[in-house]
Amino acid sequence: MPLISVEAMPHFENAIYFPLLILILERDRDSIEKGPFKLKGPYLKLIDGALELVRIEQKESNIYMRRNNMKVIKGKNDGTFTEYAFYNVGYEDHRRYLNVRLRNRTEELMDVYFAMVGN
Repeated sequence: MPLISVEAMPHFENAIYFPLLILILERDRDSIEKGPFKLKGPYLKLIDGALELVRIEQKESNIYMRRNNMKVIKGKNDGTFTEYAFYNVGYEDHRRYLNVRLRNRTEELMDVYFAMVGN
């Protein structure tokens, strides 16, 4: 039996990617507000809509994780990899994520949430 169930894994990954996505969107929003954009409104609406959706899903994942005694702790980052410890009902699993993969997946998620807001 695997340490992390197939059902639980998306919630663990949400705990990694959603905070990254929120951080990037908030920084981009700040840059647009302070930047030399002529028409800031459409960009800000897009980012705000994406942030709202991500935060809703993050809250749902956090509730699932809390109910199922799950926790993610960020470990060392050596510049190439970032290590995360996943705790699930008494089990501990350490995984290393390539930083380029973290960045690329965060960008993919940004596209997904922007598309959801655009619809």
